Amino acid sequence: MTENEISKKVIGSAIEVHKALGPGLLESAYEECVAAEFRAQGIEFERQKPIPLVYRDVKLDCGYRLDFLVENKVIVELKAIEIVPTVVYAQLLTYLRLLDKRLELMINFHVEQLKLGIKRVVNNL
Repeated sequence: MTENEISKKVIGSAIEVHKALGPGLLESAYEECVAAEFRAQGIEFERQKPIPLVYRDVKLDCGYRLDFLVENKVIVELKAIEIVPTVVYAQLLTYLRLLDKRLELMINFHVEQLKLGIKRVVNNL
């Protein structure tokens, strides 16, 4: 599957969760539900995947983790906040570069219509 095909499945799963729950819950609740939806849809994923950080040939454990790595190709970060700070987009691009991936979806569930909370971040896609 391509990154774009995977992103369609991810977005579809997130929409199902948002339709069922709506906005206003904690990010952790949405994460649990999205994981359940991925399992129900047969979508492969890793949850809370550590992000390796190497500086001057030293591997550092800084505690950075992805919410999801889907089909080993697409990074998915979930949010449940009213306003997403612009620095978050730079952070997402950094995650793409550190993991040598090409597409990341940031999905903010704290919106009335989920399509307004979905942002694509690309790295040479």
